Amino acid sequence: MRILHTMLRVGDLQRSIDFYTKVLGMNLLRTTERPEQKYSLAFVGYGSNPDHAELELTYNHGVASYDQGTAFGHLAVGVADAYACCDRIRAAGGNITREPGPVKGGTTVIAFVTDPDGYKIELIQRGG
Repeated sequence: MRILHTMLRVGDLQRSIDFYTKVLGMNLLRTTERPEQKYSLAFVGYGSNPDHAELELTYNHGVASYDQGTAFGHLAVGVADAYACCDRIRAAGGNITREPGPVKGGTTVIAFVTDPDGYKIELIQRGG
């Protein structure tokens, strides 16, 4: 077994596609339109390897925002250099909500960015 994808409900599909592709550097892998069922999907990810997990962005027609509740924590993305990644994200208009630095009580360098719908993405420095 393996994780195939994680689904996030978004309030503006194109805005979310732009964030994940232009700010976080993912690829738009495929889209699905279901007008009769009143939803649209976009799958994004790093590369097109079928063994890599993807992110499914779901837009329910007519719904502009969601209450995330208290159960969701964050997504995590491995990066070679969290400091340089945050510089690129900031330059592309992304919102860094925790500057890069060691995790409390440890040495692993992390940072957080928030997407346009308020979802948190942890950047974990994994080295070059």
